[in-house]
Amino acid sequence: MYYYPVYYYLPYPYQTNVYRQFPEVDPGFLYDSANETRKLMKEASIVLNRFADSKEFDKKVMAAAQESNMVEVKNLIKSIGITSEVDVHFNPDGLRMEFNSKVKETDCCKLTIALRWK
Repeated sequence: MYYYPVYYYLPYPYQTNVYRQFPEVDPGFLYDSANETRKLMKEASIVLNRFADSKEFDKKVMAAAQESNMVEVKNLIKSIGITSEVDVHFNPDGLRMEFNSKVKETDCCKLTIALRWK
């Protein structure tokens, strides 16, 4: 039994030299986004250093979370001295912080940190 080879053809077999025109790229927004993310990383580092250096602070955050006191948990994290917008989520297993930033009123970057406490 003989099998014929299968050939795959392009939809337009006679167009062998098709050139696509791409628009000029503008790295401005990516550049701004990278710089904003760098700032978020610095602020996240400040928060992590506080958690790593102070068991008393950790105890306050965990106690407020255990009582489901979202306002107190956010206030404690903001009291560290960060200026970025931070969304805080917690459950019995741990804490998740989402640092958000905007460039020209457009969401550009998000840095999420998840910490376990159980």
